[in-house]
Amino acid sequence: MSFMTEVSSLTGRLLVATPALADPNFDRAVVLLLDHDEEGSLGVVLNRPTPVDVADILEGWGDLAGAPGVVFQGGPVSLDSALGVAVVPGDEASAAGSRPRGGGGAGDLVGFRRVHGAIGLVDLEAPPELLSPALGSLRIFAGYSGWGPGQLETELADGAWYVVESEPGDVSSPDPERLWRAVLRRQRSELAMVATYPDDASMN
Repeated sequence: MSFMTEVSSLTGRLLVATPALADPNFDRAVVLLLDHDEEGSLGVVLNRPTPVDVADILEGWGDLAGAPGVVFQGGPVSLDSALGVAVVPGDEASAAGSRPRGGGGAGDLVGFRRVHGAIGLVDLEAPPELLSPALGSLRIFAGYSGWGPGQLETELADGAWYVVESEPGDVSSPDPERLWRAVLRRQRSELAMVATYPDDASMN
């Protein structure tokens, strides 16, 4: 049971690729974990914008997508599927535990499933106008990042990822190309120093 508790606790956190991670799919990647338990893990890469506008592939959702209003590549799995991740303002209080009963938090919002705190998944089949008054920001991802049972734990043990707390603003960062450095820089530990790591390791 302690294993379950330990595994479940990573949902909503960020995986930040270490300079040692060799997989080009995840070079300098910042992954938001949307699901993590004994059956495996699922997340989206927050800092891989594509040139494709959201409005070009999902009618009605383009106006809700935060700048840059493009589709992001969430990972190498199921690139032909779309995932919507959003932040609902005012629901941060539920990050630490259960939300008070009643009240119009994200848990009561049709077409939105809370994942962690104010962050959750949007049902892209729902009418956009139903959700638009409540959404603070929205990102659309093509594909996702997935790990089988125990696979992520092995990668963590191998030093491939740093695990850090997420902030609601990470999902909608207006400057996603700099997110890797920004997330590391805000850490109150030696991780802040990793943000200065050169893009070309041979220059170190």
